[in-house]
Amino acid sequence: MNAIAVDDATTDNQPSKRIRIVNTFMKRKTHMNKNAEQALTDPEFAHYLVNNSCGDGNLDNIHDLRILFTDTPNGSEAPLTLEIGFGLGDSFIEMAAAEPSRNFVGIEVHEPGIGKCAYMAGTQNLTNVKIINGDAIQLLKQLPENHIDRIQLYFPDPWQKKRHYKRRFVSPERMTILTRSLKQGGWFHTATDWEHYAFWMVDVLDDFSGLSNKSGKGNFTPRPDFRPMTKFERRGLERGHGVWDLIYTKD
Repeated sequence: MNAIAVDDATTDNQPSKRIRIVNTFMKRKTHMNKNAEQALTDPEFAHYLVNNSCGDGNLDNIHDLRILFTDTPNGSEAPLTLEIGFGLGDSFIEMAAAEPSRNFVGIEVHEPGIGKCAYMAGTQNLTNVKIINGDAIQLLKQLPENHIDRIQLYFPDPWQKKRHYKRRFVSPERMTILTRSLKQGGWFHTATDWEHYAFWMVDVLDDFSGLSNKSGKGNFTPRPDFRPMTKFERRGLERGHGVWDLIYTKD
């Protein structure tokens, strides 16, 4: 997200305001393989990419996710899932392929992941996937109320240092923005392999008005079958690391 802090500044002896953006993500340079590069440049994959896939994603004209599927077999009224920060897209694409009657939108800031995700969608001929480049919180601010059936946030950056806790995606301020776009009865599903962040999320979400913990206050949810287990997650479990899922419904 962009949490906005305002600092005082002075120019020509006149007070002004300088806006400091606090992001929930750190954009990193990672290797892009040939398949990802092809998907970002080949017109064959262009219909998966909603906006510019390279550079800073311009979200100015994206105010409705459902109209992205108007000309697809599912149409615009099918159940809609938004995944925030899908990484390289493996589990995102696996979920979309497993549930073809549901529409899936993924938003990410890393071009190699965007390209790989589009490539996988194209090679499987999926018609229920759209990919957006950009900041999820900015996008959510622009969407209508009661718009999305499910929002997924899997393994977000835990921002381990205390001075960085303000960057954690799950916070009361950001959840206010997120739940606004969630339909009544819709799900917010998150998972993490960082224990401190897991209990942080329970504290925030259990006390957040308008959301109810599906497993009961203070409880985690057993990993649901519909959430694919990634290689990273499986390797962590083999090493004795924990993974914590939480599912909340909008009241």
